[in-house]
Amino acid sequence: MNRLSDAIDTALRYSLAVKKGETVLVITDVHKRNIGIMFHEKAQKLKAQSMLVDIIPGRTDGEEPPEAIAKLMKSVDVLICPTSKSLTHTNARRAASKKGVRTITLPGVSEEMLARAGNVDMQKMAHLTNMMADILSIGSNVHITTPAGTDLRMSIKGKKGIADTGFVTEPGMTCNIPAGEAFLAPIEGSAEGILVVDGSMGQSGIIKKPIKMYVSKGFVTKILGNREARLLRKLLAPFGKKGRNIAELGIGTNPKAKLTGKVLEDEKILGTVHVALGNNLTMGGSCDVGSHLDGILLRPKVTIDEKVILSGGKVRI
Repeated sequence: MNRLSDAIDTALRYSLAVKKGETVLVITDVHKRNIGIMFHEKAQKLKAQSMLVDIIPGRTDGEEPPEAIAKLMKSVDVLICPTSKSLTHTNARRAASKKGVRTITLPGVSEEMLARAGNVDMQKMAHLTNMMADILSIGSNVHITTPAGTDLRMSIKGKKGIADTGFVTEPGMTCNIPAGEAFLAPIEGSAEGILVVDGSMGQSGIIKKPIKMYVSKGFVTKILGNREARLLRKLLAPFGKKGRNIAELGIGTNPKAKLTGKVLEDEKILGTVHVALGNNLTMGGSCDVGSHLDGILLRPKVTIDEKVILSGGKVRI
């Protein structure tokens, strides 16, 4: 409990830099209520005007919250979202950020995860994350391969890498906690090849039988595999072609993160890559759909413009 308490203190005092008198909104649900209450009570101890709102859990990541909640999200200084489904890639969260709200989202967070991956040398992690984001920003062509069978190419020319360092001290900034990834939206329509997810994806938990996806002109055209593949097809079914858009390329930079089956943490594992399907408006893309599902690739080799930056799950820069 002390490490969990320390992680929440770090998030409030350093990640968000909550100040006396600021308004704080904590949005949670029945599955994450204990964590939500801890954030709320600790924010009050910092003399912030904190509110705790308990919502009905969403059906999928990226589903919009009720309109009344969306309005409330825009009216505060600080927004904290420990929820079972992600509010990160929603219009409501983007509108709050546009209003200058400082935001951390914690979709699917567990107490054990936060206590471990939330207690990290933030300055050291931020340095590596910023360096990775810079490499993405100046890169053009990406080639990803993995032992599981991924062989995927995409263009990132002219795209800006985004650093999720855990520091959201300026108006409008947002990040996940646990933090630790550099990411961007690749050029839409550019991804080609085979994507094999062998870490976790969506609600799959830790994947036992990898999900094999064929990618053409920036969209997944076929999904093969066992239980995990069937679940992914079911999750994507309501969203049509847009739900299968290759939305994001991300690189994990958190040395304390480990594979748990919870994408919030899994996508932050140092030396992994994640490729997301669906919405990418948050990261400079143009695909607007109510779904964003990250797939984690283990032990990847990542080559950007003929330079290897990851190999065997190790940073090579």
